[in-house]
Amino acid sequence: MRFLPVLLLATACTPATPAPEEALTLVQPNNATFGTDANLAASAPDAILRYADHPRGFAELRLPQGQGPFPLAVIYHGGCWKTGIASQAYMAPLATRWRSLGIATLNLDYREVGDGGGWPGSFTDWAASAKLIDEVAARYPIDREAVSLVGHSAGALPAQWLASAQGRDGPVGQRAPIKARGAIVLDGPGDVGAEQPAFDALCQFSAVDPFMGAAPAAMSGRYAAISPATRAPQLAALLFVQARLPAPSAATQAALGAGGAHVTVRENAGASHFAIITPGHPVYEANEAAMVRVIKGGR
Repeated sequence: MRFLPVLLLATACTPATPAPEEALTLVQPNNATFGTDANLAASAPDAILRYADHPRGFAELRLPQGQGPFPLAVIYHGGCWKTGIASQAYMAPLATRWRSLGIATLNLDYREVGDGGGWPGSFTDWAASAKLIDEVAARYPIDREAVSLVGHSAGALPAQWLASAQGRDGPVGQRAPIKARGAIVLDGPGDVGAEQPAFDALCQFSAVDPFMGAAPAAMSGRYAAISPATRAPQLAALLFVQARLPAPSAATQAALGAGGAHVTVRENAGASHFAIITPGHPVYEANEAAMVRVIKGGR
């Protein structure tokens, strides 16, 4: 049987669990400081799926037209892990663009420092959000073997952390890596502790210490627990598309690849932090094919 068109699907299918009204009225990104003048208007999601009871525990599902099965990109927004700067909304134009290219997307929101996030709240949300991948794959024409984790800026952390095994010292305790084929980091860090100065400079305030609960010297165990040098992500491909942030060091790239990932870095010197996620912008256009190749199963 052919897959229903998106507009019919949006009315015929309900979310896995109902979304509360708060999920539709969350803080929107302040486009003056942490947003983008996207050249593509965001489309409405086909469904809003819940993964937690708090107002930010939801994801927007967008599905391409056609039969599928479709590759799935699971998207985590940035915002320096600080409440009030950004939400999933500013990643919606990118999700909309990818839907037009035959890619299904889950665009997730999560708690940050100031509303229950940080260590361990944000990690708890990220771990809980991963259950939506299997729920979506069970209900919609998704290729479960072609799942990619995507993170812009601060969202780089969940895009890599979710694919790595965690021990008892991790923020949510012992946890197996989720099954994902690839990951894409969009101007984000490869190792939060090692790249703290550069990331704080990008945010223009101290972002890492409040998120982790203390500086690396005071809580080295926390930083080690989430470092790829301790536990590498289990991926086939990991693509960095950098702009304001430098490429991860050779040591970090080696650590990231220790789990089998083919690590690629594309640097865009002089580009803005948001140009790389803005459909239609020349910098985005120069990198789109590489992103899509990872999402659709290449390197």
